[in-house]
Amino acid sequence: MAGGGVAALGVKKERAAEYKGRMTLAVGMACLVAAVGGAIFGYDIGISGGVTSMDPFLKKFFPVVFRKKNDDGQNNYCKYDNQGLSAFTSSLYLAGLVSSLVASPVTRNYGRRASIVCGGLSFLAGATLNAAAVNLVMLILGRILLGVGIGFGNQAVPLYLSEMAPAHLRGALNMMFQLATTLGIFTANMINYGTQHIKPWGWRLSLGLAAAPALLMTVGGLLLPETPNSLIERGRVEEGRRVLERIRGTADVDAEFTDMAEASELANSIEHPFRNILEPRNRPQLVMAVCMPAFQILTGINSILFYAPVLFQSMGFGGSASLYSSVLTGAVLFSSTIISISTVDRLGRRKLLISGGIQMIICQVIVAVILGVKFGTDKELTKSYSIAVVVVICLFVLAFGWSWGPLGWTVPSEIFPLETRSAGQSITVAVNLFFTFVIAQAFLSLLCAFKFGIFLFFAGWITVMTVFVHVFLPETKGVPIEEMVLLWRKHWFWKKVMPDLPLEDGWAADDDDGNSHHK
Repeated sequence: MAGGGVAALGVKKERAAEYKGRMTLAVGMACLVAAVGGAIFGYDIGISGGVTSMDPFLKKFFPVVFRKKNDDGQNNYCKYDNQGLSAFTSSLYLAGLVSSLVASPVTRNYGRRASIVCGGLSFLAGATLNAAAVNLVMLILGRILLGVGIGFGNQAVPLYLSEMAPAHLRGALNMMFQLATTLGIFTANMINYGTQHIKPWGWRLSLGLAAAPALLMTVGGLLLPETPNSLIERGRVEEGRRVLERIRGTADVDAEFTDMAEASELANSIEHPFRNILEPRNRPQLVMAVCMPAFQILTGINSILFYAPVLFQSMGFGGSASLYSSVLTGAVLFSSTIISISTVDRLGRRKLLISGGIQMIICQVIVAVILGVKFGTDKELTKSYSIAVVVVICLFVLAFGWSWGPLGWTVPSEIFPLETRSAGQSITVAVNLFFTFVIAQAFLSLLCAFKFGIFLFFAGWITVMTVFVHVFLPETKGVPIEEMVLLWRKHWFWKKVMPDLPLEDGWAADDDDGNSHHK
């Protein structure tokens, strides 16, 4: 397929300079409502860590952990090492992994909105079941339904945001998803802090409140406009043009419309996007769709956010002090995502990823050293060292929040050509949830086995990912989403991997000097 029929299809030349349009109210509203999907994802991450450290919840569903937690003779690092408790947290991610792959054909054939609505309905059902749970089966079933919601929501929302946003603001608007995620985590921490005092049913309130954003996402999904890219891909060309004019605030959308039309021509000639994504011409995007989300989780951030209360309790902070600490990390994550939103379209993706990576490595090593020297298997940290650990963890979270946090979602959602975009996003979500599942399931056992070395384990991975970005990721800021396919042909490494395509105006052939955006 490398040289033949498909070469004549697809985006044939750069028209970015001819793109017209501005940020409109329609785009702003659409992005706000769509990003609620991120808030639910964040809420579910944040809520489970707090709920699993509440005594009434543990007593009802995990009596073994409850006894271990209150046993002073227990090794600090191993108190919460229980596969049932890990399954409660992890079932959500496994369900999300499977459903994100199911969501791909729905998003492609029925539009981005359809998946957003499916996700919202599933969230509603899951939150209701969890709040009413009387046994472990109901609890896990509710988590699975929440997972299905996450699979659909995380598959459709970043795509929706990337396609609605004008090219020069795509990074910032796409990050609304991550901003909403951090807001969800922060809200969950605040709610847990309040509900821990409501005994014995506070945990039900914590789990049930996920229904509020779920309702907003479902209603919003029904009222939002569909993206022009999706409408054109599904043959509703005139409607797609009308939506494009409305969201760009101008009738002069010829260049962008032509790019979409050419991209959808190619998209419609491809019957099996998942098979197509394996072809050499899609190799760079596939590598990014697997590596970016995997690396995002291998920073170790989820371990810190999931188990922040548990982690702080293990270090000897009291029960409510640990929730204080989690609220603090949630607030830091939220504020650092705002830093990222304001700088991503100015500084670019690469600078943020590399600088964030370096800061995270330093923080992980410092935490490992403090814990290794000052905190044994049964000792407690002195107050000054405990404060130092919290400060360094906050600096780690700050660096994550402006780099891998938002960009781990933004970069994969903006690099795929239309014909494999939905499948590519499914792979991104599935990989993200797979690694989240593995780390969630293994973290408490790893903590028990590695002790403080767990932080060095993550620091090693952050080193790998920082080098990876420096070598393999071209700068994508300001490149229109339908012209992204041309960017890889200018990169010193990826142009060797991709087959030659006879493009119009000799574009790819002439532009092979490697001096693209890649520095």
